Amino acid sequence: MSAVLTDVKIDIQEIVDDLLGFRLIVHNDNVNTFEWVIESLVDICNHTTEQAEQCAFLIHYKGKYAVKQGDKQKLSPMREALVDRGINATLE
Repeated sequence: MSAVLTDVKIDIQEIVDDLLGFRLIVHNDNVNTFEWVIESLVDICNHTTEQAEQCAFLIHYKGKYAVKQGDKQKLSPMREALVDRGINATLE
């Protein structure tokens, strides 16, 4: 029995993204207050106040922080809502 090889193009990054998901990254700035970032994370990302406070401190001291992980469909509207509030957020 002989094996038949076919040309199959595999997008490794797409497979990795599917397995690991995306991260919603919030970046530090000199504009938004801690209170505003905390309120936004509670409202948009459904964080508890304590989670949002911890995220805000990590964002401030590390420069950016992944506040949520999941699939792109779920995180994209959250990113857009944060950006609409003036908070710099990206998906990675």
